[in-house]
Amino acid sequence: MDPDANVVRILGLDPGLRVTGYAVIEGRTSGITLCEAGVIRLASKARLENRLKELFDSLCELINNWQPSVAALEELFAHALHPRTAVLMGHARGVICLACAQANLPIAHYSATQVKKMLTASGRAPKAQIQRVIARELGLDGIVEPPDVADAIALALCHYHTWRRQGLMGPLLGRHKRLQSLSNRA
Repeated sequence: MDPDANVVRILGLDPGLRVTGYAVIEGRTSGITLCEAGVIRLASKARLENRLKELFDSLCELINNWQPSVAALEELFAHALHPRTAVLMGHARGVICLACAQANLPIAHYSATQVKKMLTASGRAPKAQIQRVIARELGLDGIVEPPDVADAIALALCHYHTWRRQGLMGPLLGRHKRLQSLSNRA
C-alpha cells in the first residue's frame, strides 16, 4: 500500500471582517502541499450583518469545495487599547465556527504565539521570519503575500506539525477517508 495514498486536508483561517485569509494544505507522511490560498474580501462599507453573511456563505462554499478534515483557526487577541477590534473579530470568529460546525468540521484553535513557536521555535518571531519559514517548507520561490494569506498558511502548518508530533495523523486521515467515500457516493 502506498503510504502517500492517505492525505489529510487542513483549512487554515485568519479571521477578519474586511479580509479573512484562508489556506488549504494537504499533508502526507512524505510532506506538505499547498492546494489553495487566498482571501475572502468583504465590503468594508456594508452593514455588519451583511458582511457576516457574506463571510459565512464564502466559508461554506470553501468547505464544501475542499472537504477539509479539520480547520485551524487563530484565537482572538484582545489588546486593552483596542477593545472594539476584539469585539468585531469575535463576530468573524463566531461565523467561522458556525460554518465549520454546520459542516461537522472540527476546529483547532491556536494563538499567534503558538503558531510562531511551532514554526520558528520562538513565540516572538516577526512576520518576515514566519513568511520565510512558509516559503521554505512549501518550496516557494518568494514570500507569501498578503499577510492574511501567510497567517492562514502558518495556522494550517502549525496544525499539521502539532498532529504529526502528537502521532494523531491516523485518526485525522481516517476522517478524511470517510469524507472522500461519502463524496464519491454522491
